[in-house]
Amino acid sequence: MDLRQLEYFVAVAEERNFTRAAQRVRISQSGVSAQIRRLEKELGAELFDRSARAAELTAAGKAALEHARNALAAAGAVGQAVGEITGLLRGNLDVGMVIGCTITPLFDALAGFHRAHPGVELSLREDNSDRLVEDVRSGTLDLALIGAETAPAELDTLTILSEPLVAAVPEGHELAGRAVGLRELAAHPVVCMPPGTGLRAVFDRACAARGVEPVIALQASAGGAIADLALRGLGVAILSESMVAEHPGLTALPITDATDPALLAITWRPEANVAAREMVSYCRRAFRIDSGQESRNRPTAR
Repeated sequence: MDLRQLEYFVAVAEERNFTRAAQRVRISQSGVSAQIRRLEKELGAELFDRSARAAELTAAGKAALEHARNALAAAGAVGQAVGEITGLLRGNLDVGMVIGCTITPLFDALAGFHRAHPGVELSLREDNSDRLVEDVRSGTLDLALIGAETAPAELDTLTILSEPLVAAVPEGHELAGRAVGLRELAAHPVVCMPPGTGLRAVFDRACAARGVEPVIALQASAGGAIADLALRGLGVAILSESMVAEHPGLTALPITDATDPALLAITWRPEANVAAREMVSYCRRAFRIDSGQESRNRPTAR
């Protein structure tokens, strides 16, 4: 067996689909299938149940999966170890960011990293924060920019911003110009982020703690879309203060009983490779964060 076969095996196991696995490893589906067949022949056992709609692991496949992942990780560690000694970073760096991200310091960090380490192939993917955290935990992503209600367990975190929720309404709205409570807010239709995002988690937790059931009229993943909907009178927006500041036509109203902050953070595994750790350093500089301190910038929490 060779590392290429193990890579294809792990890709099919994780994607549960030969076509998606082929797209992931960037070869034809027939090429993936042929290499998996050769691996199965060498091992003397079928690794996948091909009679099912999805590519499900057999008992032999389940037994082999963790060992295959470890073998690939060990092979990657060889190159990373040499890279640390020589100062030449090579390989891949898979970065995630929350949907609707317009945070230029992250892009500055990516650009700086790419200029310094052109041998590293960068990939960037958008998703909601919950899925990004799980992908970092599983190793599918090396690090991610997320919105969260608390720092993810078992992961290292660099907090970019921490601020409470606010309600946002256009000028002339009956709530404009004063603080509001959640129960009063619930008398109006609400426009907010979808489940799986940090802002929504903080809002839902605050409402549940006080027995409030707001009417979620509309949901959008981008803060700008939520603001535009609120500006058009379609509901009270639930955003962070910095997001409201980007839209002069909206007024931010403190929510008196939703004081827990939402976090915007970079997160990565404690055992992250040298490329990920280097990227964290670039993020720290791009966001102007000293060790143990928050950013002096005002990026948008999601």
